Amino acid sequence: MAMLYSFVPMAFFMALLVPAMSAGMGRKWHRATATFYGDINGGETMQGACGYGNLFNQGYGLETAALSTALFNNGLACGSCYEIKCVKDPQWCIKGAGTIKVTATNFCPPNYRDGSWCNPPQKHFDLSMKMFTTIALYRAGIVPVKYRRIPCIKTGGVKFELTGNPYWLQVLVYNVANAGDVYNVRIKGSRSTRDWNPMTHNWGEHWHTGLNLVGESLSFQVTTSDGKMMQFDNIVPTNWQFGQTYHSIHNF
Repeated sequence: MAMLYSFVPMAFFMALLVPAMSAGMGRKWHRATATFYGDINGGETMQGACGYGNLFNQGYGLETAALSTALFNNGLACGSCYEIKCVKDPQWCIKGAGTIKVTATNFCPPNYRDGSWCNPPQKHFDLSMKMFTTIALYRAGIVPVKYRRIPCIKTGGVKFELTGNPYWLQVLVYNVANAGDVYNVRIKGSRSTRDWNPMTHNWGEHWHTGLNLVGESLSFQVTTSDGKMMQFDNIVPTNWQFGQTYHSIHNF
């Protein structure tokens, strides 16, 4: 099935006028701390707060991190990518380890009673064990790091997973390249809706609508944090089913 896509010309001006919305990618490094959770095979890192489910099946693997409140942005940071290096701790940083690159797939919740590295306003990455032990010794527990946003490199196009029921359609938008994090989604059915309808951010990278669009082909407009928008016309066919994932051949 052929699919049309386009970038909104105003996206360029949005990126200039609203730098706070941009992905923040650049050469500047920021200070943070890092720990790890789960085991070396990724146990406990699956089914995270971003809603991606099995990270191996979804293409994220073990190159992942849970973000503290200061970075998570109520789930809107899901899918963003980071380069991280261990710094200023010669006892625990692995010499010559270089950097790691990870995608945000989970949330590191605060613990106000006992204290936590994930409490606001601290910027913290809770890495998979494999990623942590690439740059620091296992017994370190926690290390100072520097990080910066980087473009997400993805294979294939943007993917749309549909769940819910006829009166509450939920869509997981994932495998998003470049900025990686989705800030706005709009939907249009092939028959009942002539206009683009905004979807509501539900949790993680899930978006929902109360429109009953069963039996209609579905189109989406997806906007990332850098202001770029792509349009996916009729990406979901009329015979779509809940629980299915529909693949685009295009990406950001």
